[in-house]
Amino acid sequence: MKKLLWIIFVIPTVFCFGQKEITLEGIWQNYTFYANSVPGFNFMKDGKHYSRLESNVIKSYDLTTGNFKENILDGANLEDQSGFGGKISSYTFSEDESRILIKSESEAIYRRSSKAYFHVYDRKTNKLTSVYNDDKISHASFSPDGKMVAYVWQNNLYYFDIANEITLPITFDGEKNKIINGMCDWVYEEEFAFTKAFEWSPDGKRIAYIRFDESEVKEFTMTWYNDDMYPEYDTFKYPKVGEANAKVSVVIYDLKSEKSVDANVGDLTDMYIPRIKWTNSANRLCVFKMNRHQNNLQLYQVDASTGLSKLMLEENNKYFIDVTDDLRFLENGKEFIWSSEADGYNHIYLYNMSGQLQKQLTKGNYDVTAFYGVDEKNKKIYYQAAKNSPMERQIYSTSLNGNDQSIVAVQSGTNRAQFSSTFDYYVNTHSTINEPATYTVYDRNNKKIRVIEDNSDLKYKQKEYGVNEIEFMTIPASEGVDLNAYILKPNDFKENRKYPVFVTIYGGPNSQTVTDSWKGNNYWWYQMLADEGYIVVSIDNRGTGARGEEFRKMTYQELGKYETIDQINAAKYLAGLDYVDGSRIGIFGWSYGGFMSSNCILKGSDVFKAAIAVAPVTNWKWYDTIYTERYMRTEKENPTGYHDNSPIYFADQLKGAYLLVHGVADDNVHFQHTAEMARALIKANKQFDTYFYPNRNHGIYGDNARIHLYTKMSNFIFQNL
Repeated sequence: MKKLLWIIFVIPTVFCFGQKEITLEGIWQNYTFYANSVPGFNFMKDGKHYSRLESNVIKSYDLTTGNFKENILDGANLEDQSGFGGKISSYTFSEDESRILIKSESEAIYRRSSKAYFHVYDRKTNKLTSVYNDDKISHASFSPDGKMVAYVWQNNLYYFDIANEITLPITFDGEKNKIINGMCDWVYEEEFAFTKAFEWSPDGKRIAYIRFDESEVKEFTMTWYNDDMYPEYDTFKYPKVGEANAKVSVVIYDLKSEKSVDANVGDLTDMYIPRIKWTNSANRLCVFKMNRHQNNLQLYQVDASTGLSKLMLEENNKYFIDVTDDLRFLENGKEFIWSSEADGYNHIYLYNMSGQLQKQLTKGNYDVTAFYGVDEKNKKIYYQAAKNSPMERQIYSTSLNGNDQSIVAVQSGTNRAQFSSTFDYYVNTHSTINEPATYTVYDRNNKKIRVIEDNSDLKYKQKEYGVNEIEFMTIPASEGVDLNAYILKPNDFKENRKYPVFVTIYGGPNSQTVTDSWKGNNYWWYQMLADEGYIVVSIDNRGTGARGEEFRKMTYQELGKYETIDQINAAKYLAGLDYVDGSRIGIFGWSYGGFMSSNCILKGSDVFKAAIAVAPVTNWKWYDTIYTERYMRTEKENPTGYHDNSPIYFADQLKGAYLLVHGVADDNVHFQHTAEMARALIKANKQFDTYFYPNRNHGIYGDNARIHLYTKMSNFIFQNL
């Protein structure tokens, strides 16, 4: 038996031989390379001014000049009034802008949900009124006339009459881990991307809400370690694949009569209600109803007085349907805008209220990637599309008759727009993979008005630190498919030298890493690795976005199969390049990317020497119902698809170095995934590295967690590649 030689590596966190040193402390502790951003604009009704919270003061500015207009409200002046703590977290105006709803002492619940204290400030009387003093509440929202505020507290729905300072309950049966009224359960919040589950009618006389009965949903418990004698336990409902979901129903409450009617949209057994939205009529509510397989979506018009409904639109798909917020009802009350993949690409359509197609407003072999809204006065819609390339985004407008398409933001790279309330102006956020964002104001004729922020300091730092440009490339894959990729080479790159390769991956459904857009702080980490002599590469495998439905959905019922094949073949292609050391290729991914990096090191053990998996899914049966069943159906329906693509079943194939990382308080991808993966590796007698982070969720941040993690990952790369 050969003797084992143990070598202890002590590697500093300064890794650079360039003009100036890029350090992990600079990236993740001091945020030396943090790009300036412009927060979302709170446009005022006039379409020319906007408000912004600065140093606890709500201020207004002229969008076209940037000139300060006025201090609307100073939070410090309100301290100790009506129980207000003095610090504004966020705010919203009433529709007529006479009142401001102030959120303070906000506390996160899950990814999108939070609870906080709320106060109403009357701009005419300067009076501050507490919405509810005794506890924090969620989703406080003005009625359309600004006279009332609806909110959720302890799973019940209430509304507050501001003038009379009276609170009235709408529901009474709310109970933790049992009944939720007007607020989403965990899985809806995470996978349907919303958490406020109630809506005021246009006239403010009714509130429609979704009721969740979680009684039969199984529970999951997370452990928190807080230096106490015993740890704390947080138990919540989390429906895993094939298990019971919450039973949902839609209720419409009449404030005057204090009576409710149920929306009758047919059998709701094993159904989802992924959206509710009022039409422009105060008596008609639109309810989205989707089957559990998520390949049938029905939109119902519900009579708010009787609860009776009629089908407005129905879509079927041989794979699945993604729910969006692209539904817009036009002011004429006769038509609505809708997005669909009906022709194989995501496009925008105009329908009448009977569900009859009036016009396909966009058309072509490209995907519409964002819908910005309708300028009814000028009969135009605005949207973002990947028309030039799957890696780019431009902004377009089209007339409501679909005959007058024009490009709004033409720059190569990635453009994202936010339009003023009147569509007279928009702010374009433009970046490329080598250039951080510039925020520019344009008028409706696309005339440049002014630059708000150009990140010139960060662009100067790029020169100071001697960064190298990231390049795009195409990698041939199996079955004649070419994959988009980017590559970052070291500054002193030489064609006749062999370099190790570090692959960074996400790879999940409709995602993209290979876009001509700024990559945030990871850009600097990759530059640091390049300074150390590594080539950094990312490849968008099959199943990723902006290349049409067939490319995106071909991984249906086989999550991980084609993606892993593509990444392994791409690595083999890279290994064949003259300047790549094929014996030193590693891969890193987080979440779905961790699932992918795990599959790659196991199924591509002859190609990948090392892998890092952060918060990985290791068996799809342990993930939630909505996400997993959308792409995989249930394990009972698709046992082969689950087994053949879950890393846990291939632990015995590990040959290279494997780093497994997870946050113990991850409510999304549970620590269970990593614990079970470790169990499988131990059973197979495979050595691996592991790091775990107590009290950290899926993002693993706070109290030095980020720099701690990136130090470990960097050292792991240097030791093993």
